Amino acid sequence: MSEPTVADTRRLNSKPQDLTDAYGPPSNFLEIDVYDPQTVGVGRNRFTTYEVRMRTNLPIFKLKESCVRRRYSDFEWLKNELERDSKIVVPPLPGKALKRQLPFRGDEGIFEESFIEERRVGLEQFINRIAGHPLAQNERCLHMFLQEESIDRNYIPGKV
Repeated sequence: MSEPTVADTRRLNSKPQDLTDAYGPPSNFLEIDVYDPQTVGVGRNRFTTYEVRMRTNLPIFKLKESCVRRRYSDFEWLKNELERDSKIVVPPLPGKALKRQLPFRGDEGIFEESFIEERRVGLEQFINRIAGHPLAQNERCLHMFLQEESIDRNYIPGKV
């Protein structure tokens, strides 16, 4: 019988970290913020848009910085595209808040500041979870969502 092999547990030799390494930009980063909600329109044509700002040094993205304005339905479109065309498990979006859309409410419903802020946080978590997934980063729909001013809903799905 052969003797069982023992894993080598010696530490790897690493170079000491200097100030440039410690406080310089990370080797790979992807930052996405959803902020500055703005409600536009009147009556039934009223909706809220959010600024989606991305900064990265990942080579897969053609733009290293971008800033686009998106509404909730655009996030829904992205979720549906990824569920249809990719192999990743897509996280849920913050809820639709159907009860808040009922007429004759005593408050602003889906246009109330606290609801808009809660939804903004949920949308930011959603897009960061999606964009942080290595397989999702190859999807054309994600690049369009993050980097192009308008979404071409007739695009041809595929990889970047």
